[in-house]
Amino acid sequence: MSALAAGLDGFLLGGGLIIAIGAQNAFVLRQGLKRQFVFIVCLICALSDALLITAGVAGLGTLVRQSQTALTLVTAGGAIFLFVYGIRAFMRALRPETLEAEGRAGTLSAAVGASLAFTFLNPHVYLDTVLLLGSLSGRYAGGLRLAYGVGATLASFAWFFALGYGARLLAPLFAKPRAWQVLDVAIGVVMWWIAGRLAASLMS
Repeated sequence: MSALAAGLDGFLLGGGLIIAIGAQNAFVLRQGLKRQFVFIVCLICALSDALLITAGVAGLGTLVRQSQTALTLVTAGGAIFLFVYGIRAFMRALRPETLEAEGRAGTLSAAVGASLAFTFLNPHVYLDTVLLLGSLSGRYAGGLRLAYGVGATLASFAWFFALGYGARLLAPLFAKPRAWQVLDVAIGVVMWWIAGRLAASLMS
């Protein structure tokens, strides 16, 4: 197998995992629609994924899989974080805003903090990047394994920047308060759905 083929495998698998609807994607979409700190948010999410993918490909996936305590703590923390963020989304839906009005809200530190929280408090990120991508990288050796990891990392960068900047195409629609209201309700539902699944996994 060539390095290009291994890299393509990593790109396709990484892309398939990242594109799945989730709290992190919902946050990046909202930042893109608000046009607030889009570059830094996309960069933090992509670099965080790259760090976790590297850790997984380097072999950390096997170690994390053996620690039930670590997985339990990450799952509980993620469920709490997503539940609280869901509440905030529903509260925003009660006060729908326009795209222009959104420009007054939000700070860089808040955007950075939320980007990091959505990444590192989301257990699915660890399962997808560190465990799944990491374990599957074991099919490759040497340079092929490196190419696989690079391909998965490129998929992350491509997706987050496409999502963040592509959201601007929807700007005319989100000039209407009702559209923001629908988006926030949808985000809240997604947050609580994921949080519920995480909580259920702790009790199973």
